[in-house]
Amino acid sequence: MNKAIVINKMDSVATSITDIEAGSTVHVKSGSEITVKVRQSIPFGHKFALGKIEEGDSVIKYGEVIGRATQTIEKGDHVHVHNVESMRGRGDLE
Repeated sequence: MNKAIVINKMDSVATSITDIEAGSTVHVKSGSEITVKVRQSIPFGHKFALGKIEEGDSVIKYGEVIGRATQTIEKGDHVHVHNVESMRGRGDLE
């Protein structure tokens, strides 16, 4: 059973389509197959990193930038509001 999906081969994250337990190995297709051991539990609909994302790097989903990493995110880490900030509607960034 598939546990996660990747929409665009440029994505740096996968989206869970079921709850995923910490330590689970997940296989996703992003052009080629990528194997990721998730490091934390990933709730349904949340994201995890397909590779290391450095602090300040763009987080990409659907082939689009959805935010910026506020800290280094390791492969398999949960990607959510605790380690990503939005780049849209931010008057403080202009």
